[in-house]
Amino acid sequence: MEAATGKKMEQVIQFAERVSHISVSPTMVVLQAADRLKAQGIDVADFGAGEPDFPTPDHIKRAAVKALDENRTKYTPTAGIAPLRQAICEWHAAQLGSSYQPAEAIVTAGGKHAVFNTVAALVGPGDEVVIPAPYWVSYPDIVKCSDGTPVILETHADDGFILRAAQLEKAITPRTRIVIVNSPSNPTGAVIPSDEFARLVKVCRRRGVWLLADECYSHFTYGDAKPFSVGSLPGARDTAIIAGSVSKTFAMTGWRLGYVLGPEPLVQAITKLQSQSTSNVNSITQYAALAAMRGPMDSVATMLAEYARRRERILAGLRAIPGITCTGPQGAFYVFPNVSAHLTAAMPDDNAVAKQLLEREHVAVVPGEAFGAPGHLRISYATSMERIEEGLRRMGRFFGRAT
Repeated sequence: MEAATGKKMEQVIQFAERVSHISVSPTMVVLQAADRLKAQGIDVADFGAGEPDFPTPDHIKRAAVKALDENRTKYTPTAGIAPLRQAICEWHAAQLGSSYQPAEAIVTAGGKHAVFNTVAALVGPGDEVVIPAPYWVSYPDIVKCSDGTPVILETHADDGFILRAAQLEKAITPRTRIVIVNSPSNPTGAVIPSDEFARLVKVCRRRGVWLLADECYSHFTYGDAKPFSVGSLPGARDTAIIAGSVSKTFAMTGWRLGYVLGPEPLVQAITKLQSQSTSNVNSITQYAALAAMRGPMDSVATMLAEYARRRERILAGLRAIPGITCTGPQGAFYVFPNVSAHLTAAMPDDNAVAKQLLEREHVAVVPGEAFGAPGHLRISYATSMERIEEGLRRMGRFFGRAT
């Protein structure tokens, strides 16, 4: 039959149930759609990417070249080379006031991998993980991959999208295993005050729940907000787990290196998991990260100063568009405007807004529904001021027509 028709019979593959429970990252979908337009020669104002638009600092790149020249291309210990684990602990202590030891640290293939491995080590069928919304798109799906149940806890724009301890207390049940807290937040830029973090830790300790703090944007804060780690709080170490990364701080997104800091038994469990999946993180990346952790931090100040300038401009530009409201981010490099006033029968939700904005004005943004916040858009200002100005012009024209 196949030879006669010239057509291949469709192969039916039965996938594991976990595959049907998760979706492709919405940010990747947006990036791919924007890339298709760019490939056609279309000028896209791209606000979808969640990564610094600065190059990796030269001393880090030189360390990678040196590692290659020295043939550092063999397997490493699963948990990471000893000097890097030591350097991560020392850097975190100097920058964020913690006191972890190398046995309490493991190197992972990026911050996402750090979260994934931690959840995989602690969560099983029937377990719940509390996730404040708006949330980073991958958290719920990571929980589902471990057969856990995401419990979404809504935060509010009029309170700066900050998770409050009193609110968390009500969401915890006997099945809760972890609370994931991302501060500074992707997508809102919310920064939880240190005193509120202390209250969150007390709730988690009293209820026997882990607090997983995603610190990937720790050094991108504005105004009165300062870099902070829950690991610096007295008595937090038996409750808190830290997921960190060099991706944002050192403009090393493609290098893929993160880390977990936590109790030694947990690190050992994650090491066991990692030994049967990715083994060690890329050896050359580890030596580059070692140079990052032991080197100067002046590149962070340079990036932050530019992001602060862009933040002010894009906030002012969005707020000048009728019908759009926008909470000012205290950290990261995103704004999260509410565009609900522009929803119509022809454009009924934020997915439709993002789709039409890309098709009609060639502006790439991520719909808020992907972050558990319908009616919003995530806009990254990790791009040049010139592209911000162009994007604001196009969005002003788009929403002007939509009203």
